[in-house]
Order: sequence, then structure tokens, then C-alpha cells
Amino acid sequence: MYRVLIVDDEEPVLESYEFLLKNSTPDFVLAGKASTGFEAMKQIHELKPDVVFMDINIPGIDGMQVISNVRLQFPGMIFILSTAYERFDLAQKAITLGIFAYLIKPVSKKTFLETLASVQTALEERPVPAHQESSALTERHFAGEVIWNRMSEAEWHHYKSVYSFGSDKGIVCLIELEDESLYSTIAEKISFRHRCLYTIRLGQGVFFIPEDVSRESFVPYIKQLIRETIPASVYHVYGVGESHASREIFLSCNEALEDLRKRKNRCDVQLRERMRIIQLRRKIGMSPKNEVTDVYNSLWEEIFSSYDFVLAKAKMASVFMFLIDDSIGAYSRHSDEAPPFYAVEEIMRIGNIDEWKKWSDAAFGKMLEICSLRYSGKFPLPLVNAMEYVHEHYAEPIQLHSAAEAAKVSSTYLSRLFSEYIQCTFIDYVTSLRIEEAEKLIREARMNIKEVAFAVGFQDANYFSKIFRKITGLPPSLYAAEKRGNE
Repeated sequence: MYRVLIVDDEEPVLESYEFLLKNSTPDFVLAGKASTGFEAMKQIHELKPDVVFMDINIPGIDGMQVISNVRLQFPGMIFILSTAYERFDLAQKAITLGIFAYLIKPVSKKTFLETLASVQTALEERPVPAHQESSALTERHFAGEVIWNRMSEAEWHHYKSVYSFGSDKGIVCLIELEDESLYSTIAEKISFRHRCLYTIRLGQGVFFIPEDVSRESFVPYIKQLIRETIPASVYHVYGVGESHASREIFLSCNEALEDLRKRKNRCDVQLRERMRIIQLRRKIGMSPKNEVTDVYNSLWEEIFSSYDFVLAKAKMASVFMFLIDDSIGAYSRHSDEAPPFYAVEEIMRIGNIDEWKKWSDAAFGKMLEICSLRYSGKFPLPLVNAMEYVHEHYAEPIQLHSAAEAAKVSSTYLSRLFSEYIQCTFIDYVTSLRIEEAEKLIREARMNIKEVAFAVGFQDANYFSKIFRKITGLPPSLYAAEKRGNE
């Protein structure tokens, strides 16, 4: 029984060939189907079919290039070209590549079966190869193991011959994703423009481009490809090495890994920064002052340790603008109350870290007082009662009407109080409190994510994860990992 791979980007052609193989050719069996050059090369290496029906005009690497890339590694494999165009130049190239047959589409049933009959004769007469490449010598092994070590010139030329590389240089890109199913999609898209060998190594996608391409041109390309391929909600980070020659490709691997680590650290800092700003805006005026001050100090200490002084000052100016607007609405609506100070002007005049500490202590202390007064003394008693009710019953399926009953006011009036004094809806307030409590439980690491969801009042763990990601910027699993990494 001989195994056949069909490569074509037209579904009717794939279905037609598959039907003929299953119903008219007892000595041949369908091994697989592919619709792009990347898929074709991948399946040729993995399935090692006896016969490949190859369309020329397929997405990514065209059919002729696929054959050129693999024919030395699989000298006994029979390739049959199929194309909608009869071109003399392609026929000539097919001869140099040792193509068995050149078919013009649409291919009739008679032509298809006659071609397979000739193929069967050739297969029965072919000699058994004296040596076949070890199964370990696959694309995945090469990208996942071989290129990570220095090679001798002889080894490089061996692999260059096996994989039909067209260059003595190459570049490595690493990508780390929350969703590993996207790695193959990325590799396929890269193959539309570059030859690409791909594998997954230690949870990271390894993409080896055996071409003379510079890092300066490849980085913008991979950034754009990632933007088009990976949803914004999926955690991802990448790293790209420099282009190196033959036996020193391992240097590109190490550089890509270091680049990924730097980007990951920068990404982690930005995530922690965002989480702390969200916590600060939620807690100020509502939680104990020492708890809020701890969050604020952690925020500015990491910002000043992670960025240059000017950028760090700009980031903290933005934080104070948020806090001022949250407290008196000076920048979101017309207000009779002027800002307590003009944060941008004052912060940008600060010359060193000691001046920052002195200014920061005074300015944040002032913000604490303003917010504490706003969220305590100015709250009407019904709102205070409703908030106390929510804090006691947030883990239960509470509704606006039950909180209104506890506060002895109508639901409409209570809803207006939340909007006027806290600038959010009742549901948003309850949800925010539940997520804040969930963060505490996750930090304690005594419950799994599903148990945390139920403990804070969510009946659906998937919905909890969605809301948690929306508020904190991270899914619960990554938030937990982030917290463990900081301890």
C-alpha cells in the first residue's frame, strides 16, 4: 500500500483526488492533505508519503520551491505537479527537479488513474535506499535542538543539504504565548514570506529563518504579523536574535532568548504598573490609609527603578491626574472645585529622587485627605448603609433592590446615589469589590481559581475569569503566577 499526500489550495480538487484514491485505487491510500507550502513541507517531513500530488500556485512557498527544499532529503519520493497553466519554463524546471509527471488541471479521472498506474510501476522498481535520515533528524529536532549548539562546518553543510537551505545565514525568533495553538498559525504566515522551520521548545515557539535577513527588517515584520494574528487579550511576548552565519546560528538563539526575557520583564513591569494604578484608584478613600499608601509606594518605587527619571516623572504625573480627576472631577467635567495642585508642572520641575520623595509624600498625603473626606463625610447615610450591606453580602447573589431595602430607600434613589457620589453603577461597585476580594484570595494561594470565583459570589468560573481580566488586565491564572513571581 502506497501513501499519497495531496497539496492544493482548492477544496474541490482535494475532495476529487481524495474520492478517486478511496474508490478507484486499491494500492494507494490517502496519507494527508495540505493547502499551503508550510503545511506541505510539514506533512512531507512528518508523514513521509510515497507520492505527492503538488499544485504549483499555493499560498506561501510555491509547489516548485517545496519540492526543491525536500527532494534531497527524500530522494525516493515521487512528485507529480498539477497546474492550471501549461508553461514551458515550469516544465523545464520540473525536469531539473526530477518531477515524475506534469499534469494540467482540470485532471480527468482517466489521466489521474493512468498516472498512478505509472507511479506504481516506478515504485515497485525503485531500489531500497542504502541509508535514510534518522527519524530524529526532523524539522522539529533541528529547530529545537541542533541550532542551539555550535556546529562544525561539516555539520552545517550536512544540514544545509538535508533541508536544502538557500543561504549560509539564518536568524531565530522566539515567541511565548498563553495559547500554544497559535504557534502553527504564526509559522504558516511567516512561510508566506520566508522559509521557516518551526517547533515548540520549553513552551516557546522557535522559528528559524534560514535566509540572509537582517534583524532590523525582521523585527517590524514579526511585530506586524503578531498584531494581525494574536488577539489583544492573549498574553504574548517575542524575542529576535541577530542574523548569523552557519555554525554560529546558536548565537541568534541566545540573543533571541535574551531579547525575549528583556521584553518579558518590561511587559511584567507594565502589567504590575497597570494593576497597581487600578488598585490605587479603587482603594483611595475607601480602604485603610496604610494599605493605600503601601500600594502607592510600591507603584512609584518600581516605576522609578524601571524607567529613566524623566519618563518615570511623566508616568507619575499621569497617576496624579487620574487621582485628582477621580476625587473632584476637575478634568472630566465642569467643576467649581479647582485642582488641589497642578501635578504635571510641579512633578516635571523635580530634579532628583530626594526631591521626588519629599514632594510625593506631601502630595499623596493631600490626595488621601481629599479622597477620605469625599468618600466618608460627604456620603449620605443611605449610601453608607447600602455600602455596608454590600461588603457583608458580596459573596451572595445580591441585587440593587435588596441593598435598597437594607438602606430603607427606593432602588431608583440608591442607584442615583451610587452614580453621583461614587461615579459608578451599583453592579460595577459590587463587581469591583468582588474582584478586589478575589485578588486577596489568589494572593493567599489557598484556593484554585474556580473556588475563588464561587467564594466571591460568581456562579460561573468562566464569566469570573472574563470579568477579572477586564478589571485587572490579567486572567486569574497569570495574575496568580505574577504574584508568585513577586514573592
